Amino acid sequence: MSVVDELLGGDGRLRIGGDRVAAADGAQIQVFDPATGDVITAVASAGSDDVAQAVDIAAGAGPAFAATSPRERGEILRRTYQMMIARVDEFAELIVLEMGKALPEAENEVRYAAEFFRWYSEEAVRNIGSVQIAPAGDKRIVTIHQPVGVCLLITPWNFPAAMATRKIGPAVAAGCTMIHKPASDTPLTALAMADLMLEAGLPPGVLNVLPSNRSSEVVPTMLGDPRVRKLSFTGSTEVGRILLEGAAAQIVNTSMELGGNAPFVVFDDADIEAAVEGAMIAKMRNGGQSCIAANRFLVQAAVADEFSSQFAAAMGSVKTGPGMEPGVGLGPLINVAAQSDMLELVAASTSAGSTIATGGVIPDRPGYFYLPTVLTSVGRDDPILSHEIFGPVAPIVVFEDEEDAVALANDTDQGLCAYVYTRDLARAMRVSEAIETGMIGVNRGLFSDVAAPFGGIKQSGIGREGGHEGMLEYLETKYIAVDW
Repeated sequence: MSVVDELLGGDGRLRIGGDRVAAADGAQIQVFDPATGDVITAVASAGSDDVAQAVDIAAGAGPAFAATSPRERGEILRRTYQMMIARVDEFAELIVLEMGKALPEAENEVRYAAEFFRWYSEEAVRNIGSVQIAPAGDKRIVTIHQPVGVCLLITPWNFPAAMATRKIGPAVAAGCTMIHKPASDTPLTALAMADLMLEAGLPPGVLNVLPSNRSSEVVPTMLGDPRVRKLSFTGSTEVGRILLEGAAAQIVNTSMELGGNAPFVVFDDADIEAAVEGAMIAKMRNGGQSCIAANRFLVQAAVADEFSSQFAAAMGSVKTGPGMEPGVGLGPLINVAAQSDMLELVAASTSAGSTIATGGVIPDRPGYFYLPTVLTSVGRDDPILSHEIFGPVAPIVVFEDEEDAVALANDTDQGLCAYVYTRDLARAMRVSEAIETGMIGVNRGLFSDVAAPFGGIKQSGIGREGGHEGMLEYLETKYIAVDW
C-alpha cells in the first residue's frame, strides 16, 4: 500500500465539513514527484462554489466551537500531536514524495510540525485577560480576548506540514474555525492532517481543506465574504502585497509571513569551523528553499579565504539525489521553474564577475536537481544579492569592519532574519540590535522554536507565529467598561 493510500485512503477530494467532496465542477490538480517529474496522483481543485460552501460551513460551526472549553480544545490538539508523532514515518514519506526534501529533513519537519499542536494544547488554557482600576479610580477596565472568527489560512509548499500546523494549532487553541488552502504543489500533507485532526476529535467544519490551482478566483471569493475575519499567509512578498490589497476591502485582520533576504555575517574573531557548520544548516536546510535560509554570506576580509574554502568543500560534499535514498543531503527543487531560476541567477552573477567555487550545474539525472553552489568574488552590486534565492546557491561578499557589515546586512527592503558569528558577546548584541530584522541567530544556524515568536519587519511581514504571540493573532481584544 502506498503512503497516499495509508494516510488519505487514496482520496484526494476536498475536506469540507468533515466530508470528502469532489470539486463542484470536477476540476483536479495533478501532483508531481519533483525527484522524477512523474505524476503521483490527482486531487480536487476547489472553485468559487466550493469555497462559498466552505465559508458557510465554517461560519456555521464557529459559535459552537468558540463556546467549547479551552481544556477541550487543548485535549484535541494534544491527541493530534500524539497521533502525528506515532505516524512520523508515514508523514515524512508523504512529504518526500510531494515536496522532495531528504528523508531525515522530512522526519524533522514532521516532529517540528507536531510540536505546534503540543505547544498550543498548553496555550489554549492561557487566554488571559485583565482587570484594572481606571486612573480616575471610579471605574474598572476589563479586557477579554475572543476568537476572531472564520480564518483563511494560505500555506506554501516548502514545509507542507509545519507551515500548516503553525497556523492551525493557535487557531484551534483560540476557538476559531478555518479554511486551509495549501499550495497546489503539495496538497497531500494538508489533506492527511485534516483527516488526522478529525480522528483526534476536532468537530466537523472547524478545519476545511481546499486545495486549488485557481487562487485568483477562490481567494477573492473568500476575502470578499464578510464572515471571513482573518487571513494568515505564508509566501512571497509579491503575493503578500496582492493579498493585503484584497483584504483591505473588508478590513480583514491579516498576518503575513513573507520573503526574506537573510544576511549570514561572519566576523574575523568567529570560530570558523562553527561558522561553516552553521552556514551549512542555515543555507542547506530544505535545500535552501526556506524564507529563513541564509541568502547573503557577508564575511570579514581577514577570514574570507578560510571561510570560503571550507564552506565550498562542505557544500561540494553534499550527496544529491531522491529524498528516500540513504545518505542524501539534498533533494530536488520543487519544480522545473525553480531549477531554471537557479541557472539564471548563477549565470547573471558570473556575468557580473563572481566565480563558481563549487557546483553551478544541473546533474545528469531525472528530476529538478541543482548542485550545491558557492559563489566567491561577488560584487556588492551583483543582482543575486537582491533576489531571494530559494535554492542551494550561496554568494559570498567580503566586508571590512562592523559598520560595513551592518550597512550591507541592512541594504534590503526585507527584514525577516539574520545570522551573526562572533566570539565577542558585546559585538554580537550590538550588531543584533543594529540589523533590521525580526529574528537573529547568534552563533546558531537554526533558531526556529515553537515557543518563540517567528516573523519579520519591513517587507518581510506583519505579525508573529509561534509562542504565546501566535495565539493572540487569532484573538480580538474586547474592552468592557464596568462600574461596581
